[in-house]
Amino acid sequence: MKVTIIGAAGQIPHFLIPMLQKQTDAELTLFARNATSRLLDYSKPTVRIVDGDASKSGDVKTAITDADVVFIDFDNPEAVKNVIKVMDQLGKKRLIVAGVLGVYDEVAGAFGKWNNMMIGSGYLPHKQAVTELEKSDLDYTYMRMTWLYDQDGNTNYETQKKGQPLIGAQVTRQAVSQYVIDMIKNPELGIRESNGVVEPNTNFAKPSFY
Repeated sequence: MKVTIIGAAGQIPHFLIPMLQKQTDAELTLFARNATSRLLDYSKPTVRIVDGDASKSGDVKTAITDADVVFIDFDNPEAVKNVIKVMDQLGKKRLIVAGVLGVYDEVAGAFGKWNNMMIGSGYLPHKQAVTELEKSDLDYTYMRMTWLYDQDGNTNYETQKKGQPLIGAQVTRQAVSQYVIDMIKNPELGIRESNGVVEPNTNFAKPSFY
């Protein structure tokens, strides 16, 4: 299995990369701006480090030419649209995108009111990104992640389908990483889905760390 991580210097890949190395034998391509200087700690025979810009087709093509799975650690619509275009050109199918909750106005209850107050009008680019995915023919998963925090050893997550009210105020980056790994290990999981990703039993009015 060959996996390309776009935005590999981000906060989720900080956990995802070592977890992938521990749980799988995947060959990794780590793609980011100034990657060679920022990701030296991951240098191994099974890791390829690529400098580049996700909005530039040539850079993305270099990073994903051999990939079985592509993971993007952000949902900038320009970058997502470009990755989709390059994947179509190369005949690639599996794409996992780290996104945000609220793109369907689906966040429920008191938490929904707090979330809208915090994010305000900032949903538009995220909505554009998920629209690009949904109109593509890729085997995508868009992760509507609730509010993120770090906690060693906490990989508890549950997913909530599109069309359901999203309930759950927080989830760890470690748990999100585990969900990505579970999808990589199970090729049928999450295909053409936009799933809420939350920690079980966190139906709070706001995240516990606020």
